[in-house]
Amino acid sequence: MNLVLLGPPGSGKGTLAKLLSSQLNIPHISTGDILREEAESGTSLGKKVKPFMEKGELVPDQTILEVMKERIRSSECQKGFLLDGFPRNFHQALELDDMLKNSTKSIDMVIKFDVSDDCVLKRLGGRLICSGCGADFNRYTKPPQKDLMCDFCGSQLYQRPDDAQEVILNRLKVYKEQAMPVEKYYNNQGKLRRINAELDPSLILKNVLNILQSKKE
Repeated sequence: MNLVLLGPPGSGKGTLAKLLSSQLNIPHISTGDILREEAESGTSLGKKVKPFMEKGELVPDQTILEVMKERIRSSECQKGFLLDGFPRNFHQALELDDMLKNSTKSIDMVIKFDVSDDCVLKRLGGRLICSGCGADFNRYTKPPQKDLMCDFCGSQLYQRPDDAQEVILNRLKVYKEQAMPVEKYYNNQGKLRRINAELDPSLILKNVLNILQSKKE
């Protein structure tokens, strides 16, 4: 099964994608994770995309398409895949369909995560990452026992540059401008399904699995 998860940053796509990937036994492909890894590793691609990411701006289409084309054509995606953060605009959606047509594949379903701006600001603006073991915390929903210290390894916690409030607000603005045509495109194909992304992750997973099961029937 080939799935796309749509939703603004902080809507919980990444959390659900990992759960779904395990349940469906298909790889989770996150453009955000791929680009962050490249930026942190200081590769040529990482140096190219880092300035865009730090400002909360979208990485140019051509760069994203090159990365995704290579990943989707890899052997791990032969039985299906779960796309998180791609396509982000109408052009990318068209290119994705063309990409898949060449392999006689298509997107089976698109899940849209509905979430308020306030919820996103709390989730991302409060997010803290451990510099040692990479554990996630949140100032509002999952605070560490000691301020800015990891409960597990005692290392310093930090906020990612793209989680600063002004960057989050810009990311939301950019997302909304780009997302509407993509939602309309998939809705016209009869592939778009919407879910409430402010629920507990276990409930969201259950709802999504029910949607996927109903499609099979």
